Amino acid sequence: MFVAYLLAFYGRHGVAGDFEAWNRVVPHAHRAGDTLGNTAMALHVALAALVIAGGLLQLLPWLRQRLAGVHRWNGRIYMLGALVASGAGLYMVWMRGAVGDMGQHLGLTLNAVLIWGFAALAWQAARRRQFVAHRRCAMRLFMVVSGVWFFRVGLMFWILVNGGPAGFDPDSFTGPFLTMLAFVDYLLPLAVLELYFLAESQAGAKLRLAVATLLVGLSVAIGVGATMAAIGMWFPRMVG
Repeated sequence: MFVAYLLAFYGRHGVAGDFEAWNRVVPHAHRAGDTLGNTAMALHVALAALVIAGGLLQLLPWLRQRLAGVHRWNGRIYMLGALVASGAGLYMVWMRGAVGDMGQHLGLTLNAVLIWGFAALAWQAARRRQFVAHRRCAMRLFMVVSGVWFFRVGLMFWILVNGGPAGFDPDSFTGPFLTMLAFVDYLLPLAVLELYFLAESQAGAKLRLAVATLLVGLSVAIGVGATMAAIGMWFPRMVG
């Protein structure tokens, strides 16, 4: 749904040359005469769609088993796209100005650093044919790359639970909840992934049941948040 939104809104207006429409969603997304900044924004959005779609393909077991070559090349494109997209995102945050406070900007910066770190580790493990280590580092990379998606889904779930904005000012888009979410959106998925790895490597039935129960609960929350994000943010902009 998120990829469809990126293509339908940013892609549609970009192809039409109506880059000013991007400013309705992201302040300062397009500035007349700012070629470098506008290029960074376009790269960030285009690669975000490519990376999110490509990352989902990397998780399919049959693709890894039957089309190993496709898996390898898609993985290379995925890592390169994540590196460039996160770099472009940092440029926009620190050089062009972005919504949110300093805490949110620091959260985004740490997110980018983790993307670069896990991409390097996943690449190194693959070159050494350490496939177990590669799989784990690649899954960690997937989690931190998906931070921007988790942020939106988590935000909409929070608004639904509280019956409206709570812990932040929707006009200035600042507040303690958003500052916290700027870190939680990728650190929490990383922590849950580590629990998954632990349960995967342990034979204890109780631990596996506990982790499975946690995953089911989080899946429900993510499903609700994604549905709310689609209804409240993505679909209206796809057709408007």
